[in-house]
Amino acid sequence: MIGEAVTLPVQVRHINYVIAAADHGSFRRAAAALSVQESAVSRRIRDLEDRLGAPLFTRSSGGVQLTPAGKQFVERGRKALSQIGLAKAEVTAIGRGEDGQITIGIFSSLASGFLSDLIQAFGARHGSVKLTFIDGNPAEHIAAIRLRQLDVAFVTGVTNWQDCQSQHFWSERIFAVLPSDHLHACDAEIQFSDLIGETFIVSESAPGEEIHDYLVQRLADLGYHPDIRQQGVGRDNLMRLVALGCGLTVTSEATTAAQFPGVVFRPIVGQVLPFSAVWAPQNDNPAFARLLALARSMARPAATSKINVSTREKPARAVPLQIRDPSP
Repeated sequence: MIGEAVTLPVQVRHINYVIAAADHGSFRRAAAALSVQESAVSRRIRDLEDRLGAPLFTRSSGGVQLTPAGKQFVERGRKALSQIGLAKAEVTAIGRGEDGQITIGIFSSLASGFLSDLIQAFGARHGSVKLTFIDGNPAEHIAAIRLRQLDVAFVTGVTNWQDCQSQHFWSERIFAVLPSDHLHACDAEIQFSDLIGETFIVSESAPGEEIHDYLVQRLADLGYHPDIRQQGVGRDNLMRLVALGCGLTVTSEATTAAQFPGVVFRPIVGQVLPFSAVWAPQNDNPAFARLLALARSMARPAATSKINVSTREKPARAVPLQIRDPSP
């Protein structure tokens, strides 16, 4: 009989009735505190005792007192209610997008620009949301989006990725990275034709492959096949190699806010790189929904302003880096 009883569920209201009776010392006062009938408290506690196979109270004309089993039940019951309360609060916060976490794939520098402003603004509004950032190239990020390993990726281009939703949020000018003693280091801006005959260096890791393809594409338009050398270093050391005279490279506008001794950044006339957010249409993460809404609200005023380009060269269209869709 007892073995069957313990398999029956103990409801939260049963725990509340027992704790109230223990706190007030009587079923009548517990019922008044809970705004229910005294008979309901008495009956539910009796049912619970039958289920548990042990009395929780000793009853007398003066009220009720906890038995040893009752004291243990109340101690555990208070902890259970506390955990339930915490769980409700956490779930409510996550459901409202006030808590939880977002995993973000990035392909642009966080030194400045739209993405930097977005993350800062979101953190100020939703400081309890945990943000995790993962570097990588767009193809890797899109594969992770499809596997639900990323909530969103901010990538170059305006590609319509299969099985994904995307939106263009901002654009950045493209800059040549030159050693400070370079012939064009003092120019306010340069053209791609100024870079013919130069040696370029790119990283073996992201976004090295994309920059390689971009340089080949742009300089091929001028009838030149560039000398591009891959280096097994990250961005910071790549900048140091430029300073040491090992070659030039290019980067997006956001990177130029960082300080790298011995190098200068010069905008390349007419070269603009669009950036988009990509996410899975079935993503139901409320925190991500808030991030996306904030990005859209921040992008609207930015969309009304135009990027200034020089009249030295006819403005080129926004040229995305060449990215291969990993879809079969």
